[in-house]
Amino acid sequence: MTFNPSELQPGISIDCVLFSFHNRMLKVLLLKLKNMDKWALPGGFITKDKDIDSEARAVLEKRTGLNDIFLRQFYVFGDVSRNERSHSELLLEKGIIPREARSFFEQRFITIGYYALVEFEEVKQPKPDFASETCTWFSLEDLPELILDHEKIITKAHETLKLELNYQPIGLNLLPEQFSIPELQALYEIILGKKLDRRNFRRKIMGYDILKDTRKKRKGVKHKSPLLYEFDKKKYQKAMEAGLNSGW
Repeated sequence: MTFNPSELQPGISIDCVLFSFHNRMLKVLLLKLKNMDKWALPGGFITKDKDIDSEARAVLEKRTGLNDIFLRQFYVFGDVSRNERSHSELLLEKGIIPREARSFFEQRFITIGYYALVEFEEVKQPKPDFASETCTWFSLEDLPELILDHEKIITKAHETLKLELNYQPIGLNLLPEQFSIPELQALYEIILGKKLDRRNFRRKIMGYDILKDTRKKRKGVKHKSPLLYEFDKKKYQKAMEAGLNSGW
């Protein structure tokens, strides 16, 4: 690893909660640290001459190979308790960081949290970073042991996504290009953590006027083939900008 702390903004890091939707589960991308049984969010540091948002996008592009991921800054985590001296000692012991970088990792860090949304099938082969040996998806309901406050960061990202679902559309970045209304409803129910009435959901989502009927049906299913829809991207973007006037 080539690591030059003098090029980095001291005391600030980035952590990204990348959500996807697969098999009716909300999933998050995690990395298993080298020689450890603990996992971490994709993250990194900020080069002094780079914008914070561009550094967050670079983190996700390196892990996923994608450069057009929906990304939003949602919170800054700055509790003193999140900085554990034993963590840097463990990273050094496991050979994850070089000895000359120890003082950099021992300083107090605040981390800027981002959440990102991606369609599951677009990420063909997630790639680990210099500190990890594996990069893969986990269901939000079955997370492994995480380092530092990364579980808290994931929880806050989910809470933010749930709240914002009341004021903006969700789905363009999480579903395939064509989908059924039941599939869209399943996504909303998983994010919100509650069941929604089928008729009310259809009435409300159609009332947003962000869907286009493709006049196609899902093929290869056992039961009645559902109609397929697409998002009208112009109207979807308008709804993102203007906001919605009714919650779930």
